[in-house]
Amino acid sequence: MRIHWFQHVPFEDLGCIAPYLLAHGHTLSVTRSYAGETPPALADIDALIVMGGPMNVDEVDVHPWLSGEKAAIAAAIAQGKPVLGICLGAQLIAASLGAAVTRNAETEIGWFEVMLMPQAHDSAMLADFPERFSAFHWHGDTFAIPDGAQHLMRSEACAHQAFSLGDQVIGLQFHLEVTAADARRMFWIERPAPGRYVQDPDVAMADIDRFAAGNRLMHRLLARWLAAAAAG
Repeated sequence: MRIHWFQHVPFEDLGCIAPYLLAHGHTLSVTRSYAGETPPALADIDALIVMGGPMNVDEVDVHPWLSGEKAAIAAAIAQGKPVLGICLGAQLIAASLGAAVTRNAETEIGWFEVMLMPQAHDSAMLADFPERFSAFHWHGDTFAIPDGAQHLMRSEACAHQAFSLGDQVIGLQFHLEVTAADARRMFWIERPAPGRYVQDPDVAMADIDRFAAGNRLMHRLLARWLAAAAAG
Protein backbone atom coordinates (compact mmCIF):
# COMPACT_ATOMS: atom_id res chain seq x y z
CA MET A 1 0.00 0.00 0.00
CA ARG A 2 1.02 3.60 -0.61
CA ILE A 3 0.79 5.13 2.85
CA HIS A 4 1.14 8.88 3.22
CA TRP A 5 1.63 10.76 6.48
CA PHE A 6 1.37 14.33 7.72
CA GLN A 7 4.24 15.64 9.86
CA HIS A 8 3.61 18.79 11.90
CA VAL A 9 6.96 19.44 13.59
CA PRO A 10 10.44 18.07 12.82
CA PHE A 11 10.78 16.33 16.18
CA GLU A 12 7.60 14.19 15.96
CA ASP A 13 7.79 11.43 13.38
CA LEU A 14 6.29 7.97 12.88
CA GLY A 15 8.36 6.36 15.62
CA CYS A 16 8.00 2.58 15.48
CA ILE A 17 5.39 2.80 12.72
CA ALA A 18 7.83 3.48 9.86
CA PRO A 19 10.05 0.40 10.23
CA TYR A 20 6.98 -1.80 10.68
CA LEU A 21 5.31 -0.56 7.50
CA LEU A 22 8.48 -0.76 5.44
CA ALA A 23 9.22 -4.28 6.70
CA HIS A 24 5.75 -5.35 5.54
CA GLY A 25 6.26 -4.07 2.00
CA HIS A 26 4.41 -0.77 2.14
CA THR A 27 5.72 2.49 0.71
CA LEU A 28 5.82 5.74 2.68
CA SER A 29 5.58 9.36 1.62
CA VAL A 30 5.30 12.47 3.78
CA THR A 31 3.91 15.99 3.74
CA ARG A 32 5.99 18.23 6.02
CA SER A 33 3.25 20.73 6.70
CA TYR A 34 5.49 22.91 8.89
CA ALA A 35 7.79 23.41 5.87
CA GLY A 36 5.00 24.55 3.56
CA GLU A 37 4.57 21.27 1.69
CA THR A 38 1.09 20.45 0.40
CA PRO A 39 -0.67 17.07 0.48
CA PRO A 40 -0.68 14.88 -2.63
CA ALA A 41 -3.76 14.06 -4.65
CA LEU A 42 -5.78 11.40 -2.85
CA ALA A 43 -5.70 9.28 -6.00
CA ASP A 44 -1.96 8.86 -5.40
CA ILE A 45 -2.25 7.35 -1.91
CA ASP A 46 -3.99 4.33 -0.40
CA ALA A 47 -4.01 5.30 3.29
CA LEU A 48 -3.25 8.30 5.49
CA ILE A 49 -1.55 8.68 8.88
CA VAL A 50 -1.83 12.01 10.72
CA MET A 51 0.76 12.53 13.45
CA GLY A 52 1.05 14.78 16.50
CA GLY A 53 2.32 18.25 17.25
CA PRO A 54 2.21 20.97 19.91
CA MET A 55 -0.31 23.19 18.10
CA ASN A 56 -4.09 22.92 18.47
CA VAL A 57 -6.53 22.32 15.65
CA ASP A 58 -7.86 25.90 15.60
CA GLU A 59 -4.54 27.76 15.33
CA VAL A 60 -5.10 28.43 11.64
CA ASP A 61 -3.82 32.01 11.98
CA VAL A 62 -0.43 30.68 13.12
CA HIS A 63 -0.46 27.48 11.06
CA PRO A 64 -2.54 28.10 7.91
CA TRP A 65 -1.88 24.57 6.65
CA LEU A 66 -4.26 23.22 9.32
CA SER A 67 -7.23 24.15 7.12
CA GLY A 68 -5.86 22.20 4.18
CA GLU A 69 -5.09 19.19 6.33
CA LYS A 70 -8.58 19.06 7.79
CA ALA A 71 -10.04 19.27 4.28
CA ALA A 72 -7.73 16.50 3.06
CA ILE A 73 -8.63 14.27 6.01
CA ALA A 74 -12.35 14.80 5.46
CA ALA A 75 -11.95 14.01 1.76
CA ALA A 76 -9.92 10.87 2.47
CA ILE A 77 -12.58 9.59 4.86
CA ALA A 78 -15.35 10.45 2.38
CA GLN A 79 -13.51 8.43 -0.27
CA GLY A 80 -13.26 5.42 2.03
CA LYS A 81 -9.51 5.57 2.55
CA PRO A 82 -8.05 4.22 5.80
CA VAL A 83 -7.02 7.05 8.15
CA LEU A 84 -5.08 6.76 11.42
CA GLY A 85 -4.53 9.76 13.68
CA ILE A 86 -2.33 10.06 16.77
CA CYS A 87 -2.62 12.85 19.37
CA LEU A 88 -3.07 16.05 17.31
CA GLY A 89 -3.78 13.72 14.40
CA ALA A 90 -6.75 12.20 16.22
CA GLN A 91 -7.99 15.68 17.09
CA LEU A 92 -7.73 16.71 13.43
CA ILE A 93 -9.75 13.66 12.38
CA ALA A 94 -12.39 14.50 14.99
CA ALA A 95 -12.51 18.13 13.86
CA SER A 96 -12.76 17.11 10.21
CA LEU A 97 -15.80 15.01 11.18
CA GLY A 98 -17.45 17.96 12.92
CA ALA A 99 -16.58 17.10 16.53
CA ALA A 100 -15.37 19.68 19.03
CA VAL A 101 -11.75 19.78 20.16
CA THR A 102 -11.30 21.57 23.47
CA ARG A 103 -8.90 21.97 26.37
CA ASN A 104 -8.86 18.89 28.59
CA ALA A 105 -9.36 19.42 32.32
CA GLU A 106 -5.86 18.03 32.92
CA THR A 107 -2.64 18.02 30.96
CA GLU A 108 -1.50 14.42 30.60
CA ILE A 109 2.23 13.76 30.07
CA GLY A 110 4.02 10.52 30.88
CA TRP A 111 2.85 6.98 31.55
CA PHE A 112 -0.77 6.47 32.58
CA GLU A 113 -3.19 3.59 32.28
CA VAL A 114 -5.66 3.42 29.41
CA MET A 115 -8.84 1.33 29.72
CA LEU A 116 -11.03 -0.16 27.01
CA MET A 117 -14.67 0.89 26.92
CA PRO A 118 -17.18 -2.01 27.00
CA GLN A 119 -18.14 -1.39 23.37
CA ALA A 120 -14.49 -1.66 22.30
CA HIS A 121 -14.90 -5.44 22.28
CA ASP A 122 -17.04 -5.03 19.16
CA SER A 123 -14.13 -3.45 17.29
CA ALA A 124 -12.18 -5.79 15.01
CA MET A 125 -9.12 -3.60 15.48
CA LEU A 126 -9.10 -4.20 19.24
CA ALA A 127 -10.17 -7.83 19.36
CA ASP A 128 -6.97 -8.95 21.10
CA PHE A 129 -6.11 -5.77 23.00
CA PRO A 130 -5.68 -5.90 26.79
CA GLU A 131 -8.45 -4.45 28.91
CA ARG A 132 -5.95 -2.10 30.55
CA PHE A 133 -2.48 -1.08 29.48
CA SER A 134 0.07 1.62 30.21
CA ALA A 135 0.55 4.21 27.46
CA PHE A 136 2.74 7.25 26.96
CA HIS A 137 0.80 10.53 26.82
CA TRP A 138 1.61 14.09 25.80
CA HIS A 139 -1.45 16.29 25.38
CA GLY A 140 -3.49 19.11 26.87
CA ASP A 141 -6.46 19.06 24.50
CA THR A 142 -9.16 16.46 23.96
CA PHE A 143 -11.72 15.59 21.29
CA ALA A 144 -15.43 14.90 21.45
CA ILE A 145 -16.45 11.59 19.88
CA PRO A 146 -17.63 12.32 16.32
CA ASP A 147 -21.20 11.47 15.33
CA GLY A 148 -21.40 7.86 14.20
CA ALA A 149 -18.02 6.96 15.69
CA GLN A 150 -17.40 4.44 18.46
CA HIS A 151 -15.83 5.52 21.75
CA LEU A 152 -13.08 2.96 22.39
CA MET A 153 -10.86 3.98 25.31
CA ARG A 154 -10.50 6.29 28.30
CA SER A 155 -8.01 7.16 31.03
CA GLU A 156 -8.43 8.61 34.50
CA ALA A 157 -7.43 12.07 33.28
CA CYS A 158 -9.14 12.02 29.88
CA ALA A 159 -12.50 10.43 29.09
CA HIS A 160 -11.92 10.26 25.33
CA GLN A 161 -8.69 8.46 24.50
CA ALA A 162 -9.65 6.68 21.27
CA PHE A 163 -12.43 6.37 18.72
CA SER A 164 -13.08 4.59 15.45
CA LEU A 165 -15.36 5.17 12.51
CA GLY A 166 -15.98 1.81 10.92
CA ASP A 167 -12.92 -0.44 10.72
CA GLN A 168 -10.66 1.90 8.75
CA VAL A 169 -10.65 5.23 10.61
CA ILE A 170 -9.16 5.38 14.09
CA GLY A 171 -7.95 8.17 16.37
CA LEU A 172 -5.66 7.67 19.37
CA GLN A 173 -4.98 10.45 21.87
CA PHE A 174 -2.00 8.61 23.36
CA HIS A 175 1.34 7.54 21.84
CA LEU A 176 2.00 3.85 21.29
CA GLU A 177 4.40 4.70 18.46
CA VAL A 178 6.89 6.67 20.55
CA THR A 179 10.28 5.06 21.18
CA ALA A 180 12.55 5.83 24.11
CA ALA A 181 14.68 8.00 21.82
CA ASP A 182 11.58 9.90 20.67
CA ALA A 183 10.53 10.59 24.26
CA ARG A 184 13.99 11.77 25.26
CA ARG A 185 13.91 14.22 22.36
CA MET A 186 10.46 15.49 23.34
CA PHE A 187 11.54 16.09 26.94
CA TRP A 188 14.73 17.77 25.75
CA ILE A 189 12.74 20.18 23.56
CA GLU A 190 10.09 20.92 26.18
CA ARG A 191 10.26 20.32 29.91
CA PRO A 192 6.59 20.28 30.95
CA ALA A 193 5.23 22.25 33.89
CA PRO A 194 4.35 20.12 36.93
CA GLY A 195 0.80 18.86 37.15
CA ARG A 196 -1.38 16.15 38.66
CA TYR A 197 -1.00 14.01 35.54
CA VAL A 198 2.41 15.26 34.43
CA GLN A 199 5.37 13.04 35.22
CA ASP A 200 8.88 14.30 35.79
CA PRO A 201 11.05 13.31 32.81
CA ASP A 202 13.24 11.13 35.03
CA VAL A 203 10.17 9.21 36.18
CA ALA A 204 8.79 8.86 32.65
CA MET A 205 12.13 7.59 31.35
CA ALA A 206 12.95 5.30 34.28
CA ASP A 207 11.73 2.09 32.62
CA ILE A 208 12.44 2.16 28.89
CA ASP A 209 11.01 -1.35 28.44
CA ARG A 210 7.58 0.27 28.56
CA PHE A 211 8.27 1.89 25.19
CA ALA A 212 8.92 -1.49 23.59
CA ALA A 213 5.68 -2.82 25.09
CA GLY A 214 3.78 0.16 23.68
CA ASN A 215 5.40 -0.35 20.29
CA ARG A 216 4.23 -3.97 20.25
CA LEU A 217 0.66 -2.80 20.83
CA MET A 218 1.11 -0.25 18.04
CA HIS A 219 2.22 -3.02 15.69
CA ARG A 220 -0.78 -5.12 16.69
CA LEU A 221 -3.12 -2.24 15.93
CA LEU A 222 -1.38 -1.53 12.62
CA ALA A 223 -1.80 -5.15 11.56
CA ARG A 224 -5.55 -4.94 12.23
CA TRP A 225 -5.86 -1.55 10.52
CA LEU A 226 -4.00 -2.74 7.43
CA ALA A 227 -6.05 -5.94 7.29
CA ALA A 228 -9.26 -3.90 7.37
CA ALA A 229 -7.84 -1.66 4.65
CA ALA A 230 -6.96 -4.64 2.46
CA ALA A 231 -10.45 -6.06 2.93
CA GLY A 232 -11.89 -2.77 1.73
